[in-house]
Amino acid sequence: MNITKFLTATAVGGLISAVPAYAQDVQDEESIDDNVIIVTATKREQTLQEIPVAVSVTSAEDIAKAQVRDLNDLQTIAPTLRVNQLQSSANTNFIIRGFGNGANNAGIEPSVGVFIDGVYRSRSAAAIGDLPNLQRVEVLRGPQSTLFGKNASAGVISIVTQKPQFDFGGSAELSYGNFNAIIAKADITGPISDTIAFSLAGNLNKRDGYADDLNLGTEVNERNRYGFRGQLLAEPSDDLSVRLIADYDKIDEDCCVAANLINGPTGAIVNALAGGVGFDAENPFSYDVYTNLPSENEIENYGISAQIDYDLGAFSLTSITAYRGVDSFSNQDSDFTSADLLGQNINDTEIRTFTQELRIASDFDGPINFLLGGYYFNENIDIVNDIEYGDDFRAYGNALLGAATGGALNFATLEGAFGGSDFAAGLAASPAVYANQFFASGTGYDEVYTFKNEAFSIFGTVDFEITDGLVLTGGLNYTNDRKNFSSDVLASDAFAAIDFDAPQYTAFREQLLLGAGVDAGTAAFLAANPTVTLPDGSSANPLDGLRAFQFQPPLVNLPNSVEDGRTKDDKLTYTARLAYEVAPSLNVYVSYATGFKASSINLSRDSRPFATDATALGAAGLLQPNQTFGSRFAAPENATVYEIGIKGQWDVAAFNLTFFEQSIKGFQSNVFNGTGFELANAGEQSTKGIEFDGNVKPIDGLTLSVAMVYLDPVYDSFPNSINGDISGTTPSTIPALSTTLGVDYDIFLSDSLGLNLRADYHYESKVNLFDDNPNDPAAINFTREVNALNASATLTYNEDLKFTIWGRNLTGAEYLTTAFPSVGQAGSFTGYPNQPRTYGVSARYKF
Repeated sequence: MNITKFLTATAVGGLISAVPAYAQDVQDEESIDDNVIIVTATKREQTLQEIPVAVSVTSAEDIAKAQVRDLNDLQTIAPTLRVNQLQSSANTNFIIRGFGNGANNAGIEPSVGVFIDGVYRSRSAAAIGDLPNLQRVEVLRGPQSTLFGKNASAGVISIVTQKPQFDFGGSAELSYGNFNAIIAKADITGPISDTIAFSLAGNLNKRDGYADDLNLGTEVNERNRYGFRGQLLAEPSDDLSVRLIADYDKIDEDCCVAANLINGPTGAIVNALAGGVGFDAENPFSYDVYTNLPSENEIENYGISAQIDYDLGAFSLTSITAYRGVDSFSNQDSDFTSADLLGQNINDTEIRTFTQELRIASDFDGPINFLLGGYYFNENIDIVNDIEYGDDFRAYGNALLGAATGGALNFATLEGAFGGSDFAAGLAASPAVYANQFFASGTGYDEVYTFKNEAFSIFGTVDFEITDGLVLTGGLNYTNDRKNFSSDVLASDAFAAIDFDAPQYTAFREQLLLGAGVDAGTAAFLAANPTVTLPDGSSANPLDGLRAFQFQPPLVNLPNSVEDGRTKDDKLTYTARLAYEVAPSLNVYVSYATGFKASSINLSRDSRPFATDATALGAAGLLQPNQTFGSRFAAPENATVYEIGIKGQWDVAAFNLTFFEQSIKGFQSNVFNGTGFELANAGEQSTKGIEFDGNVKPIDGLTLSVAMVYLDPVYDSFPNSINGDISGTTPSTIPALSTTLGVDYDIFLSDSLGLNLRADYHYESKVNLFDDNPNDPAAINFTREVNALNASATLTYNEDLKFTIWGRNLTGAEYLTTAFPSVGQAGSFTGYPNQPRTYGVSARYKF
């Protein structure tokens, strides 16, 4: 282990921060009435009943009973949240109300901000570790930019952990489940002196893979994670509090299983190259896969933070500072077959983030109170990628080429034709310049990217109590965001660098036209004018059909004389809200808010110049052979939301009901097309919806609960999607209805024994996994529908010792989390199957 990271993980000291994140100043829930949950979503301590914000709160007790291990599991008890695990442990999308993105590309910042103890985790790789010693998880729905800054245009997940205590105590937990799953956790806390307390915690999560790689003889989708966390809390007076946190966690596992969904026309070739079986065809829930390279996922995540709170009576001051680091490495057989098509696909990313927040809040007795703050963000990202053809790709391409040309062409023939033409034109030293070079093993892209992001914001809110129980709130946030980025990509794919329109290939083009039966005069004309479009709309160039094989062409690196590799964004966002306490047990509110997410940068081999820069790039001599255009970055997202909320709480029942209409203009879409990702802005995506969560206690010990989300999403405008103009269609992957039904029953057995029975049923209505394709109404699509049952039974002895039997996905529900076109295999499709049934036992002792 790097000594700097080790010291970070074990030394408790330093600084802390967060993008204006406000779920860190909380008191222990144990000090509050059982029916009252304290949240800090508006940066002031309020009960869940009175806070005029759409927020779901999950307590540590509920998370323990449901055996929620990480944020992936949390979605089963918070249906407004969706978590999509993609091709590696570091690639996870968080989605709220159908809005969210950010995985697969470190330059694309998430639309859902994740905060742990007020510290912003800027990328999903920094947020997916096992949940620490929890107090609660708050899921804030809708734009939260006024208080949470530039990357909360869809919502916020705020995780709050326990502070060190001045009473000695701790806990230890051990769990064992199927697939040899072992989870161990321990924490200890107590006083060092009358004014200083500490806490130390550690966790281990190991599990065999639930999928089998039958080619390598290994298991896939294992768990191998551990972490440490240390805290100091200094309270030298009643007015001053300093909380220091240091944490370190590591992931080193084989993830993630990708299964064949449709065996397309290339399947027979793949199987032949693999020696018989290259993949388990169209059987995704067998959890049997075939690859020729184990999937590596190594993530180290660490940081130090400090929060200082000073109470001045009528005012309180808070300083939050943090430094965080993420080092992630992945390597994957991205064709997901045992044929060696792609030899490797390496991503090595380093992220360093520093944040600082200062704020002052008033506590006046009068009708007006305010909060004013400033926030600074500085992040550096360095990426090294390497994707290479494997030993079988040349044979694979030859088979496809032969099938397309009736055996008339192969790569050896093409190497001789292009090499001979270049030599005759004086452009090559030998006619054999391309011999055995087309799709040679080890050729591809070597990529280096850098990214620097500096941002600041000034924010504030004012609460005005118009009359008793009626409060008007206004809030503003000004954010200024600047990014500098660069790319240095070296392409060694010789075939992709051939310009089929070049004049030295005129004779070869003419030869192919004559062979196709074109008369000599026409063949000579078309060969000399390869860019002519024929009357039927097809190309005059007989080589055009080969462009589909030019997978990795030379790229235009930046910055250059035309593209400066910079973005500059700023935005004023605001919130207006009117809240009224109808009665001590009933509150209502209406609000309007805007949100902002700055430009996202395409830090990948799919980055292409904008078409608007084509002329300038050509004049500068920067255009490459087979130049294509796309996007370097996606412009900012701008969100708006209207909400009406009603909250009620009584001794035997409670509910929260929200009606909303939310939209994001310029939604940043990043979709895989089979060879790469296309980053683009949707014109506008909007969603109308209803959210409800409530519980009722019909008898002592029994709680019945329901959480429900109904969504009606639409692309109001998306003319430049991967499928063309899909304006007016329903976005994929967003279920119309998501609901969780729960029952929790505490049974008194004796003065020292208690039994808790708990179950929750999670349902998501059927939804398409691909956006509609108006150009091909019969285009292949896949659907997902979720019906999952989780349950547990816990026996408690003297409130300190607990034994639990638990199960997740007890119904054995089978569904796809994501689907996509198979890499380099036109007509085939791949997808990620969900986790199968898991079950086990656990014991926890608290002292």
